[in-house]
Amino acid sequence: MCRPTRLARLLSLVAITVLNTVTPVTAKDVFSFGVVPQFEIRTLSDIWIPILDELEERTGYKFDFTVSPRIPDFEQSFINGEFDFAYMNPYHLVMANSAQSYSPLVNDPNRKLFGILVVHKDSPLISPLELQGATIAFPAPNALGASLMMRADLETDFRVNFMPFYLSTHASAYLNVIVGDAAAAGGVMGTFRAQPQEIRDSLRIIHETRKVPAHPVAAHPRVPQTVKEKVRQAFIDMAATPDGAELLSKVPMSSAAPVPMERFEILKNMNLENYVVTTGE
Repeated sequence: MCRPTRLARLLSLVAITVLNTVTPVTAKDVFSFGVVPQFEIRTLSDIWIPILDELEERTGYKFDFTVSPRIPDFEQSFINGEFDFAYMNPYHLVMANSAQSYSPLVNDPNRKLFGILVVHKDSPLISPLELQGATIAFPAPNALGASLMMRADLETDFRVNFMPFYLSTHASAYLNVIVGDAAAAGGVMGTFRAQPQEIRDSLRIIHETRKVPAHPVAAHPRVPQTVKEKVRQAFIDMAATPDGAELLSKVPMSSAAPVPMERFEILKNMNLENYVVTTGE
């Protein structure tokens, strides 16, 4: 009987060592990641799948990109606690924190969220005061800057009675103004700047809302704290590299920093609950 050579024993030892040190991905290492559907699904996928791929490289965890077809569907999902992680608007965070104790991890400290009201570039309208009785398009009832804050401004600051027309995305709201189905549309600067040049050139901004902290990435309380911290740091590190910053700029996020829940307390004092629609319509 032949004795194994020294090389064979060495290779065997290496193989055993590798098997003992490589930990396979288990179910507990896979986390769902929801994203508020500000854009169409294809656009969201183009933006977020490379980010989640990078996040997987940096953390060792797997992230399932979970797409909601409409903003109300996204809201129902976080109300039900379906997402482990989610990128959401600041008032969504207030709702998610109340319903499921979601907590913010990071946001862009250099960016502020605010709503814009746009009309067709050739429209004679120059003030929201002129929208009495008009049809105004919104991406969803509870889109923060584009709908909640904008409707609050229109009703309380301008005393305008209007017909809200709820759609599914910011892009569809802008397009309804261009084709003449709505006199104006609510949006936010981030999605407006993300539109093709011909869309931006066809619209004109006539009002901006107050500014609030930018969208956070939030986590459900069932996610272990060690995992949350690793994901938080991965976003911060990603934003600090040229390639990572380029990926995040499409969200858009120009930087990433830790953010406490207290930063979003301002939203609780804006009486936006008076404008929240809970029926999903």
